Amino acid sequence: MSYDDNYDDQYEDQYDEEEYDDSDAYVRTTNGYVGDAETLLRRAVDIIATAPTMPLSSSPRIDRDEIIELLEECLHRLPEEMRHARWMIKERQEFVAKTRREADELLEAARVQAERMVQRTEVVRAAEQRARQMSEAADADARRLRHETEDFLDQRLASFEILLDKLNRTVQAGRSRLNIGAPQEEEFVDEDPSMGFFDQDR
Repeated sequence: MSYDDNYDDQYEDQYDEEEYDDSDAYVRTTNGYVGDAETLLRRAVDIIATAPTMPLSSSPRIDRDEIIELLEECLHRLPEEMRHARWMIKERQEFVAKTRREADELLEAARVQAERMVQRTEVVRAAEQRARQMSEAADADARRLRHETEDFLDQRLASFEILLDKLNRTVQAGRSRLNIGAPQEEEFVDEDPSMGFFDQDR
């Protein structure tokens, strides 16, 4: 097993055993490491790319210790950056889930409100229809009662008229009978007594 394999296994075990912490304190301690591993790797690549070649050879002259130090520092900081990346992913997932829950709650509230408005509208419509029906029924009953009352009064007045006519005829007949059976009174001539007294002297 090579040195690099032992080093990778060491940091993989360390990463697996360390507890994931997404607290604010952890975020503050890891914020400074974001991107540091990439920076170190780029420095190592630049050193290798710009290294001068050895005399009478095409092989570059590289400071082995410097490259190893950069790579070790990079490997040391990779777990921190990975944990921070995991934290950012988790935060994003939680934010998306929270936003989705809030959106679902808003949609549900809007749906419930719409159903209530529809029900309220239906109740109002039903109440208005019932009120119209009751008003129409009351008007119809009033018209019917008025017609019945008018018919009843007309019948009673007609009966009274017939009765009064009979009474009138009866009274007229009675008066006629009374006039026929009564003796006729002699005409009384009121003569002036003084006229007869003076006539004797003639």
